[in-house]
Amino acid sequence: MTGVKVFGPNELAKEIGRLTRKYPFVSAGSIGRSVLGKPISYIRLGAGPFRWHFNGACHANEWITSLLLIRFANDFAGSCAKRKPFWGKSAKDLFSRCSLWIVPMVNPDGVELVQRGANAQHTAFKDLLQWNRGSNRFHRWKANARGVDLNDQFPANWEEERRRRAIVTPGPRDYGGEKPLSEPEASALVEFTEQNDFNAVLALHTQGEEIYWNYRNDEPPESREWANRLAVASGYRAVYLEGSDAGYKDWFISRFRRPGFTVEAGWGHNPLPMDGFEEIYDDVARLLAEALDCSPT
Repeated sequence: MTGVKVFGPNELAKEIGRLTRKYPFVSAGSIGRSVLGKPISYIRLGAGPFRWHFNGACHANEWITSLLLIRFANDFAGSCAKRKPFWGKSAKDLFSRCSLWIVPMVNPDGVELVQRGANAQHTAFKDLLQWNRGSNRFHRWKANARGVDLNDQFPANWEEERRRRAIVTPGPRDYGGEKPLSEPEASALVEFTEQNDFNAVLALHTQGEEIYWNYRNDEPPESREWANRLAVASGYRAVYLEGSDAGYKDWFISRFRRPGFTVEAGWGHNPLPMDGFEEIYDDVARLLAEALDCSPT
């Protein structure tokens, strides 16, 4: 994966294929399909009772998170296969304690739009140009193919977030749709979470080098302790966040009263440039490995 300039749905599919062929103990599938019918892929590795879920690229111009997660999965699987240490921890121990489901690219339509733009053959070409102020440069685009911000889609005080955002039409960001879970990507992620009854989740975003771990006092006591561990491992800052609703982490905490985290990786302007990838990955991999190690022994 060296020399990568963009990492979109096609590149993701190839990497998942390579990963599952190389490591028979890694499985893959789809949690559903996007607005334009693209599969929303997942990979699973681990055999333990504690069920972790990581996801990335909920926001289109944060597609670097997909590459970070795939790299992490490759490195974890490789360490397990070779029985080597994994970021200072026993990969074998983590594998036996945790089952990990990763959805690297929640928003494949949006990612492709950021990377390739829209042409006249796109099913929503005219609407997309209008929502993007007439520009075919979509580098600021966070939403899906219907101009809905997927991380404002979840049923956790959705109405309050809509009032706060005050965005009532589709666009590059911050429009939460006409109702919670109106978008197939968000709906699929909720169904996937419900079906697998995860013990903890982590949504990877960019940027800011911060870890958000609370939601309206619904989080369990261990959330603060875990967030502090993630902060020490990565050098990021654990932040008590207020005045934000309707995100995936918010919904998970309010629904299950279990640990949920949003991690803002890297520093700069989205989309983050690839020339800083290795430095970002070093921080994120340490953080994700620590997250797995937080699971009870």
